[in-house]
Amino acid sequence: MSDEKTKILFVCMGNICRSPSAEGAFRSQVKKRDAHHLFEIDSAGTHAYHVGEQPDPRSQVSAAKHHVDLSNQRARQVHESDFYYYDYILAMDEANLSNMQDICPQDQQFKLSLMLDNIPNYSIKSVPDPYFEGRFDEVFEMLNQASEFLLVRLMKKA
Repeated sequence: MSDEKTKILFVCMGNICRSPSAEGAFRSQVKKRDAHHLFEIDSAGTHAYHVGEQPDPRSQVSAAKHHVDLSNQRARQVHESDFYYYDYILAMDEANLSNMQDICPQDQQFKLSLMLDNIPNYSIKSVPDPYFEGRFDEVFEMLNQASEFLLVRLMKKA
């Protein structure tokens, strides 16, 4: 393996609930395996609703229950350069995947996938949006599980 880090971007709509939780969950899994030197991790939103804001307080509370701190994260919008920079771009749901497919250059489409596709034999494809529905704890646990499988898969490639 080269000295270059594997770059991963997690994406939802506003970058204050699901994608920052996925970023935090994946960072936590990486830290547990002392593999921080192998990865560069970030999150973004397909929309600019919350640019510059911290993750939703309810997401932060759910993450904290798993000893994951999201407070240093700030929302940002996906930029065209992200499609060239990141090695893997994981959408939280099919709507955001579709939004990214619409703006992603054709030669970079192979980098796009759904986060929950990392859980083997999992029937759910889209992470529910907890912003209006709640379910923050359930969403974090789902993302934490997907992060663990993702990390194992990526470390096998390393």
